Amino acid sequence: MTSPQYEVLFQRHSANPILTAADWPYPAHTVFNAGATRLQDGTTLLLSRVEDRRGHSHLCAARSDNGVDGWKIDTTPTLCADPAGHPEELWGIEDPRITFVEELDRYVVAYTAFSRGGPGVALALTDDFRHFERLGLVMQPDDKDAALLPRRFNGLFALLHRPLTDTGAHVWISYSPDLRNWGGHKLVLPARRGAWWDANRVGLSPPLIETERGWLMLYHGVRRTAAGVLYRLGVALLELENPERCLLRGDSWIFGPEAPYERQGDVGYVAFPCGYTLGADGDAINLYYGAADTSIALATGSISQLLYWLDRHGTACSHALTS
Repeated sequence: MTSPQYEVLFQRHSANPILTAADWPYPAHTVFNAGATRLQDGTTLLLSRVEDRRGHSHLCAARSDNGVDGWKIDTTPTLCADPAGHPEELWGIEDPRITFVEELDRYVVAYTAFSRGGPGVALALTDDFRHFERLGLVMQPDDKDAALLPRRFNGLFALLHRPLTDTGAHVWISYSPDLRNWGGHKLVLPARRGAWWDANRVGLSPPLIETERGWLMLYHGVRRTAAGVLYRLGVALLELENPERCLLRGDSWIFGPEAPYERQGDVGYVAFPCGYTLGADGDAINLYYGAADTSIALATGSISQLLYWLDRHGTACSHALTS
């Protein structure tokens, strides 16, 4: 049987990296960690994190008919930090995840607001990615890696996020009646301690993917080594009507920094997805990821293959922090 580490579940696109700072219509240092969605007209939109030459980040939209090339990039930043109105954004806004909520008929963008207090989770609503309604900070620092689920559960919206607690950095879920007031916090996916590939930190990567069998979670895991840290991608499955319950978790990572553009950059050895789009068949997936905190790259895969792999190489979840 093929070792699970060497099963290729995501194929790097031959055009990688598909977007770099050199493509930008205004000065930028790096471009990475983009949220993604497919608009009603079929256009792929990437809401990219752009770091300027001060070291502060803002968000900028790029649109493409095929999701690979021919990008039309906003000529000015799409969503900038607003430290006057939102002091939690003093040092920029980062790492957006996009969810379309049918009930609202709007997109909800979860992003990291960064200031002296550290990173915190903020939300903004839009229907055109040109005008935004900020809801402000919804999770206090230190918290990030957040995405909203597209529908309510028992009357409540649900948000996945990664607070830093006394026990470490793990994925939690919280609930809200109005997107502004949050509670009911529960641990969903802990970092595995010891010699695991995701021993030191875990966080949600793109928003959850709804399947007939449950919510497919692609998450990043961090392991500290003598040479630094490694960011790699893992997969888990959450219960469809009760997403705080993890059903299966892959034993090994499924995608990691191997290409030169993933190993070399501002932060080497990082492959960090924040967004995806699905094909018309609902199975093909385009995964957009930040490469070495420097550029945006694309990998393609299959939802059914991910689930099949998880059945063979997954273990029933445990919430124990010592597992």
